[in-house]
Amino acid sequence: MDTTIYQRPVELLQKLIRFDTTNPPGNERECIHYIEQLIRGVGMETILLGEQPERPNLISRLKGRGNAPPLLLYGHVDVVPTHDQMWDYPAFEGLIIDKTLWGRGTLDMKGGVAMMLAAFMRAKAEGIQPAGDLIFCALSDEEAHGTHGAKYLVEEYPEYFEGIKYAIGEFGGFPIYIGQHKFYLIQVAEKQLCQLKLTIHGGSGHGAVPLRGGVMAQLGYILKQLDQYPLPIHINLVVKQMLETIAHHLPEPMNAIFEQIADPTMSFQTLEGFGSQGRFFESMIRNVVNPTIVSGGTKINVIPSEVTLQMDGRLLPGFTADDMVTEVRQIIGNTGQLEILHYEPVPTPMNMDKFDLLASVLKAADPDGTPIPYLMPAVTDGRHFAKLGIQTYGYLPLNLPPDMNPLQMIHAANERVPVKSIEFGTNVIYDVIRQYQ
Repeated sequence: MDTTIYQRPVELLQKLIRFDTTNPPGNERECIHYIEQLIRGVGMETILLGEQPERPNLISRLKGRGNAPPLLLYGHVDVVPTHDQMWDYPAFEGLIIDKTLWGRGTLDMKGGVAMMLAAFMRAKAEGIQPAGDLIFCALSDEEAHGTHGAKYLVEEYPEYFEGIKYAIGEFGGFPIYIGQHKFYLIQVAEKQLCQLKLTIHGGSGHGAVPLRGGVMAQLGYILKQLDQYPLPIHINLVVKQMLETIAHHLPEPMNAIFEQIADPTMSFQTLEGFGSQGRFFESMIRNVVNPTIVSGGTKINVIPSEVTLQMDGRLLPGFTADDMVTEVRQIIGNTGQLEILHYEPVPTPMNMDKFDLLASVLKAADPDGTPIPYLMPAVTDGRHFAKLGIQTYGYLPLNLPPDMNPLQMIHAANERVPVKSIEFGTNVIYDVIRQYQ
């Protein structure tokens, strides 16, 4: 076992990619055991915890000076499937082509695990004693709600995270380019998962006999309403700070665009003319619901009496499932029975205490970029750790070029990352460890 591989984080990432941890089913065991051997090789203890032998989670601790709360570094090693995707290079070989590393998980999130693991091992090898204990955690099952991963650990073994207030995880740290300016997103909050189901009942009959106003017609009306009328706009403090910082660093007249987005009376109209980047910002200023599954009918010549519509909803921090139901009802009316299928609340308020530290380290590493707070429109394992009072900062620093948008590559074919970006991120995380207090 090469215990100096932490000095070569790109090679470390290649090895992680070559473990096929597609979820389902996951099969993270071999990947986690490889990480365990590396950590033990530099003289640190590990513990494996899991409901199933094939799906363990790893925890390791580097003792600090006791002058600050422990700092948690965590990431998941499972990845989403690649079948039915056309890849230019194999997804699980970790090939380097033109100074770019290709493979499933390079961004989500074996790349982040490799950077954190390399920095963690380096701190031990170089005798760094951080202000607080440093805990590294490699997780299973994030891509399927964290049932066997973070959720399991938080519910069954909370004692291993006692005293932790701050954590580094996914998904921020990468840049977006607006005009000629580069902004690094540091995730400080995320939306809440809120999935709904609408059941519509109506008359049935033979397919040969006209029936108007049936369940299919009602469903069509509802789908059209949801398509044409988005939920109300809400500008929270994180997004307001983000938009104001962007506006401050842009020249006229471009800065006025972001000032208008921060104004709820002008947000939607402004974003409509902003293309795909407009959708990026729109997801942060409203609760979102998207129809995803329609079920109804059992025979082609029988008009169904029942149809169901499942919807994937994402709530802004501070809102509840009842708020989602209320806002959806305002759009679709009182048709059908609307129920909450699955809701995972994320505790608020957010803790911004370490944002300045993370921003200053990132700024020192890349003076051309401006760090800004970011509200993640999806969910991460951070929602589970938040139940223990732990603030996660999405902070996987990657100095990506303008033509490489991770939001378009994650879960898609040809996921990849420049070699230099992994080296950059590893050094930034290591500097955070050294400066943490």
